[in-house]
Amino acid sequence: MQSMLQSPISPENICELPLLSCCYYGSLCKTANRLFSLYRLPMGSQSVQLAKYAPSRDYTPGAPLWKQLLWFYVGSGLVMSYWLPFSGLKVKLLRAFGAAIGSDVRIKPGVQVKFPWRLSVGDSCWLGEQVWIDNLAPVTLEHDVCLSQGVYLCTGNHDWSQPTFDLCIGHIYIEHSAWIGAKAVVGPGVTVGSGAVLGLGSTASRSLNSWTIYAGHPAEPIKQREIKGSQADTVRDVNPAGDLI
Repeated sequence: MQSMLQSPISPENICELPLLSCCYYGSLCKTANRLFSLYRLPMGSQSVQLAKYAPSRDYTPGAPLWKQLLWFYVGSGLVMSYWLPFSGLKVKLLRAFGAAIGSDVRIKPGVQVKFPWRLSVGDSCWLGEQVWIDNLAPVTLEHDVCLSQGVYLCTGNHDWSQPTFDLCIGHIYIEHSAWIGAKAVVGPGVTVGSGAVLGLGSTASRSLNSWTIYAGHPAEPIKQREIKGSQADTVRDVNPAGDLI
């Protein structure tokens, strides 16, 4: 009896106390059961049915099947390859599959692009190793954008309130002079303002203001970004990301 009275009381054991203790805990037991029943979800009434998943009616891959297969089995592997380290050849391959890519673009090995025909990259952009552009929806980079190693641009999401886990997609737009730090994630529908910085390993689930440094999960503004020197200096001349690619 004494050991039972000294043991912690939980929803699981409150009604399993000895008969003599029920005189003490009787009313508490009934009250607790009522309270816990209010928060207990009905078993079997909720379920996700992934077998019934289907993309939304307004979604299409954006290219014929032969083009998708050719990219998957040939083009994607060549762009990702460490045996093909030259940015110029990777740029030509991406353009051949429909990507709009400007001049002086640097693409490091390991870069992965879901659908090149939904990718637009401006002049003088840097794409670091292991960047993953998961562009079910269009991804646009303006000029002088830096994506450091392991950046993930995610344009797809799912409606967790639907049992069929419906697909939701959103365009990602990154304005000029922005820097997405290594291992950072940018979510669907996000616009990264010009000159904004998303710190190492951070997550942007909403749009980022221009010339502001963000960090955290979710990303929060830390301070304003200021470029040293005159306005005539180009961002890439002072961009510290060069050492991270």
